[in-house]
Amino acid sequence: MRGSRHYSSNKWSGDWHVLKSLLPYLMDFRMRIAIAMACLVLSKVANISIPFVLKYIVDSLDTVQNQLLVLPLSLLVFYGILRFSSIILGEIRDTVFGRVTEHAMRQIGLRVFKHLHELDIAFHLSRKTGGLSRDVERGTAGISFLMRFLLFNIIPTLLEILLVTFILFFNFGWPFALVILCSVICYIVFSIIVTDWRTNFVKKMNEMDNKTNTFAIDSLLNFETVKYFSNEDHEAMQYDKNLAQLEKARMDNRLSLVTLNSGQAIIISVSITIIMVLAAQRVVTGAMTLGDLVLVNAYMLQLFLPLNFLGFVYREIKRALADVEHMFSLLETKPTVTNPTSDIKIEFHEGKIEFKNVSFSYSEDRKIIDNVSFSLPKGQKYAIVGPSGSGKSTIARLIFRLYDINAGNIFINGTDIQTVPLQNLRKLIGIVPQDTVLFNQSIFYNISYGNPGASREDVSKAANMAHLNEFIASLPDGLDTLVGERGLKVSGGEKQRIAIARMLLMNPSIMVFDEATSSLDSSAEKAIVNAINEISENSTSIVIAHRLSTITDADQIIVLRHGKIIEQGKHLELLEKNGTYSRLWELQQQSSLTTTVSENLIT
Repeated sequence: MRGSRHYSSNKWSGDWHVLKSLLPYLMDFRMRIAIAMACLVLSKVANISIPFVLKYIVDSLDTVQNQLLVLPLSLLVFYGILRFSSIILGEIRDTVFGRVTEHAMRQIGLRVFKHLHELDIAFHLSRKTGGLSRDVERGTAGISFLMRFLLFNIIPTLLEILLVTFILFFNFGWPFALVILCSVICYIVFSIIVTDWRTNFVKKMNEMDNKTNTFAIDSLLNFETVKYFSNEDHEAMQYDKNLAQLEKARMDNRLSLVTLNSGQAIIISVSITIIMVLAAQRVVTGAMTLGDLVLVNAYMLQLFLPLNFLGFVYREIKRALADVEHMFSLLETKPTVTNPTSDIKIEFHEGKIEFKNVSFSYSEDRKIIDNVSFSLPKGQKYAIVGPSGSGKSTIARLIFRLYDINAGNIFINGTDIQTVPLQNLRKLIGIVPQDTVLFNQSIFYNISYGNPGASREDVSKAANMAHLNEFIASLPDGLDTLVGERGLKVSGGEKQRIAIARMLLMNPSIMVFDEATSSLDSSAEKAIVNAINEISENSTSIVIAHRLSTITDADQIIVLRHGKIIEQGKHLELLEKNGTYSRLWELQQQSSLTTTVSENLIT
């Protein structure tokens, strides 16, 4: 029981925290909020006045009390004006406040989007895109719901309950006011208890919705793998299992909703019945007029209609609060790679890259980089080779500060990169990654991403330098050809050339090629290597290579094994050592010879 009370306390605290977090986004439109609140007050005044006008209309038409029947035209006109005012003021209120809501949704959506991009690579490697997109989508929708219904439904309804209770007490005595207060309290307490009970079903339904959506997106993104293994039926079966769990969660949620609605209906029916019996008795004794009976009945209907809606709103507000809280929890996720607030910029004209006793591990039980030190002067070409899992690509990630090192220092031109703002650091470095993923846009867009302000002529020049000109010329739409989701409409070699062109357009001081020719054939590889050598002549370049034939001209070659530098030197120097590099070279030469013989036999 203690745990339960503690949870409830935390939950209410979390709800208030969410509401307080929304307040700053409302402050840009104080005048609009003031106008909306004024319309709200005037609308409620008109709404409260309607039953009184209706009472006087009925009393004036009561032929028992008024032997001479006179049409109360002015009261009927006034009744119509109040009805119209109540509706139109509500419409004006919603229209005026709509701008506030939309602007807040835009601001928060942008903030979440920017924050997600600020989070480090560790977060993005572990996230589930489908579930994350649903969290943001539901959170944004929840903001709209909270702002509209919390301000313009719950608060006004509670205010109206107090006003109606006071009116009935002042005009007809405490029994009427007591029935109203007791019924409202019972209704609210019952709604809160049952809604809190239902929250578990709603959460389960949301979890299954996220899981189902995530599975569907993951399966569709990997459609090629599904087809390779003829696993369409397997995917459909797994998806159906998720759908079955989602179906059950929805049914449980719907049954709990029946319980809530039935209980609310009983409370409303009993309350109205008691009030009408009290009023009817007083009409019979002459203590109340027929108009008073109509007044009480109108107030009861007018009160319980929004109160009935209040049950739905409370349920949805609890759900919206959970959705918004979930989205705000993304904003509270802190990146492990901290971004310095200084204005330090690295000048690279005389600089060099230096690793000094650098160690790094993704987890405590496995060290990826172990006390690595090397120095790369400006304008030189450094190559990093080694078996798979030796830490080659990790070195590139550390230079970018996609991860922070556990020990040691990395300097560029004598400046520790951990003291430099990430944007300033990363604008200095261009990369052709091992696994090139493209945007579902045109070739032009993907190349120009290296320099969004570049002209079409500059993009074409970069494409030519990356030997894309023949490929682009063969396409009907040329540079405007769409590459498909994740670049699936172009081959692996073409994706890497686009990545090379994108980096060339950026014109960075440091160039990193992470197995940039791994998807190219021998002819294309030679052309790209020549292009890389040409463009990196005046830049510092780090080439992470699997094919040793692409780095024979490197100024320095580092051989990694289990995160440690085991050999270092030029190509010929390393061959003379007859060590790991020499053995890798011999194996690749034999493999290359076998491939060449096979190609000759085929032709």
